Amino acid sequence: MVERQSPIELAPLEPELRIGSHGDFEHGIDVILSETRPGSILQLAAWPGQEKKLISGIRTVTGLALPDGAGAGSTDGVRSVFGFAPGKFTVVDEAEGLASAFANVVTPDIGTVTDLSHGRTAIRIAGPKAEWVLAKLFAIDFALPAFPVGAGRSTMHHDVFAQIQRTGADQFDVYVFRSFARSFWKALCHASEEVGYEVQ
Repeated sequence: MVERQSPIELAPLEPELRIGSHGDFEHGIDVILSETRPGSILQLAAWPGQEKKLISGIRTVTGLALPDGAGAGSTDGVRSVFGFAPGKFTVVDEAEGLASAFANVVTPDIGTVTDLSHGRTAIRIAGPKAEWVLAKLFAIDFALPAFPVGAGRSTMHHDVFAQIQRTGADQFDVYVFRSFARSFWKALCHASEEVGYEVQ
C-alpha cells in the first residue's frame, strides 16, 4: 500500500529548491535565497477606532514595539510585525501557536486574528544585491532610507500578491500565497542569476 503525503506536509518549494550556487557566481555570490518556514504567520485587523488597542495587544504578545501607521514594523530575529494597510498587520513567529496567544488579548470588540501559517510561504533574500534584485520585480524604493529595517510593504509582482519586510540591512523576507510560491521562487531565481546567487 502506498502512503500518501498531505500537501500541507510537503513544503511548496521543496521540488524547486536546488541547494548550492547558481547563475553568474564566478566572481562571488551577491544574493542568498532561502525558505524560512516560520511556525506562525498571522494577519491581525482592527475595527475602526481600535487600532491603538490592537497595536498594544501586539506588543503585549510579541514584545515588539510597533510604530503606528501602514508600513511601520519591528523585528527581533525571532518575531516580526509590520503594518501593511491602515489597521492591518502581519505578525510572524518562528514558533507555532502564536494565534492562541492572541486569543485573550485581541478580543472580538478590538479586531480579528487570522492564522495564515498554512496559506503563506516565507522566502528570504539577503546579500549586497538583495535590493537590486527585488527592484527588478517590484516598483518599490528598496533603499535603506526609504525602506528602513522592520518596515513592510504590500505589493504585487504580476498577479502574485506579496508582503515584504526588511529584516536586516541587506535582508528581506517575502511572504507569498502558498499556491504561487513555486512560480514566484522561479522568477526570483531568474532575477538573481546575473549577480550570482546561493540557495540555502
